[in-house]
Amino acid sequence: MSPLVKMSKIGKLAISLPEQVEVQIQPDKVVVSGPKGELTIQVPKVINVKKENSQLLISRTSEDKPAKALHGTIRQILANMIVGVTQGWDKTLEIVGTGYRASLKGENLDLALGFSHPVEVVPPAGIKFEVIEGKIRVSGSDKILVGQVAANIRKIRPPDAYKGKGIRYGGEKIKLKPGKAAKVGAPGGA
Repeated sequence: MSPLVKMSKIGKLAISLPEQVEVQIQPDKVVVSGPKGELTIQVPKVINVKKENSQLLISRTSEDKPAKALHGTIRQILANMIVGVTQGWDKTLEIVGTGYRASLKGENLDLALGFSHPVEVVPPAGIKFEVIEGKIRVSGSDKILVGQVAANIRKIRPPDAYKGKGIRYGGEKIKLKPGKAAKVGAPGGA
């Protein structure tokens, strides 16, 4: 390794700011606001965020391992926040199984998944649910929160390993296990 200082490949990339996005940089946090809402991130002391023209520049004050790890991470989180307040994020979940269905009760998601009772999911602030033809769409401006809510819904009834019944991400491929089959030539097999 050379004695030259190495920068994070992702951390050194500038983030371009669209016209409708406003960024407020404070000593310990950054607030990004746009047409779809407002998001805040706590910034560690080893990371500097600077606004120049219509770009955000992220740098670090230390060369120790934790600072290097945070450099690219904070930059990408800020880039995702800017996309979130302008375009928003969404995840699609598919419901597979006879009798499994989803519906909306006001803002809440009502799931019938083969349990003895329906399961109701209350959306956190900033999250919206849509149900269209056996698919659930989770949308919001915070990418991390959208992903976490989608994962929590999937966790209610994950796909079965034998028939594939349950809730899965849109486009997710499930590798099904073979069921019990009589082995050819095995004792007791026909």
